[in-house]
Amino acid sequence: MGYARTNTVCMIGATAVAVTVEASVFKSSSKGADTVRMSGLPDNVVNQAQTRVRSAMANSALRFPDRSVSVNFGPASVPTTGSAADLALALTIMCAADTLPVEKLDDTVLLAELGLDGSLRAVPGTLPALMEARRIGMRKAIVSPENAAEAALVADLAVVAPRDLATLVAWIFGQAELEPVTRSATAPPAPLADLADVRGQPTARRALEITAAGGHHMLMVGPPGAGKTMLAERLPSILPPLADAEAVEVTSLHSLRGRFTGGAAELLHYAPFEAPHHSMTMQALVGGGHGHIGPGSLALAHRGVLFIDEAPEWSRPVLDALRQPLECGEVRIRRANTSVSYPAKVILVLAANPCPCAPNKPQDCVCKPTARRGYLQRISRPLLDRIDLRVNLPAVPPSAILAEVSEAEPSESVAKRVARAREAAATRWAEAGERWQLNSEVPGPALRSDRWRLPVPVRRTVDELLMKERITARGYDRVLKLAWTIADLREHDRPTAEDITAASELRLGYTLS
Repeated sequence: MGYARTNTVCMIGATAVAVTVEASVFKSSSKGADTVRMSGLPDNVVNQAQTRVRSAMANSALRFPDRSVSVNFGPASVPTTGSAADLALALTIMCAADTLPVEKLDDTVLLAELGLDGSLRAVPGTLPALMEARRIGMRKAIVSPENAAEAALVADLAVVAPRDLATLVAWIFGQAELEPVTRSATAPPAPLADLADVRGQPTARRALEITAAGGHHMLMVGPPGAGKTMLAERLPSILPPLADAEAVEVTSLHSLRGRFTGGAAELLHYAPFEAPHHSMTMQALVGGGHGHIGPGSLALAHRGVLFIDEAPEWSRPVLDALRQPLECGEVRIRRANTSVSYPAKVILVLAANPCPCAPNKPQDCVCKPTARRGYLQRISRPLLDRIDLRVNLPAVPPSAILAEVSEAEPSESVAKRVARAREAAATRWAEAGERWQLNSEVPGPALRSDRWRLPVPVRRTVDELLMKERITARGYDRVLKLAWTIADLREHDRPTAEDITAASELRLGYTLS
């Protein structure tokens, strides 16, 4: 009887779990020899791996054992999902059958799907999987050529990427050469769209700056051509670059989506921007799906911007699925036998036309009054209650478009103010012994506590709005958060009555008389 074990990594949501693949090859005394029995918690894809392994070995001139094979995926209590364990399964069986020296695979993580022809194929989540492998002490990795550039991002890990199983076996026996994968020089990232391109819309530009400084959610309502999409697309240009740890976290989520397969790979140091179409399903937006539970656009926008254009045209249940993740900064997906989570700290930007006919001028609207009133009501009130700012954009005047020189402030200048405001907020909460980084993360009860409660004359405006039921309790707290962000941008130690009024108007979407 032969026994061998190798190492691979399984992704459960955004979490990488090291998995040991064990195989025992023995002669069965009963009928049913030449069978493979799997234990642990393999899913259907893993259970089907034996078919891929048999065919891959046959087409690589390698012999599958003609004895019974028992395979175990450990820890046995952890679900093993996906096709990333194919290569580990094939090599473990060959090592157990004494056709490969298992010592050659010491400190090595195996991560690739096998094609029926023996080729090594890409798997999603290579970056986070290899980060976990390095953390637990692996020093070498074998991946598919399509995942090579992504694998090279992991420091202190020797990576090879054979094209097929036959080449890999020849390399193990010293009969073929495989060049170690190195991190290739990549072209500098394309410059982000600049706020200087936006003509007019000073109120919206100011609201965008407040959104960036405090991490607040925003709704823009205006006719076509008013600049809603332009403004949203330029929000990442005024957000601070991602720190190294944040870049790894964000890039890992994009790796899970397979966005680096077959091409160059580099850590994402800019805030991501996701703009899904209004026909997107709930699973595509928040994550999920049949079988493999993958991240949706919400998780891919983590530490960046999720832009929902034409929000009233979206299915209400799809948009309402954003409500809980917006509150906790995390997507939680539960199935009968498993539960996964993805981080989803995003800035949500909604955009909408004022009515279905979307005229350039309000007086040109041909909608019935009931249709006009009900258009924005397609967005549920509970979701709107989670939006901090509402901005009404007028049509851009022709003079602004035809002007030869734009006097609009560039993103670089705005980004500096945003960075100073964020630093002021982070310093304040850190000195108070709290872990909050952005004003939008501060719980409402904390802002209403003795330490941070504003004097009655300062908050009179928002108190009156609450008493008159023009805002909800959640809206009250969000006005306070906005006011702290406005104060940080104005370099005030604490919000003033003017800051409270400005925050209240941004919350309501109109000027208070």
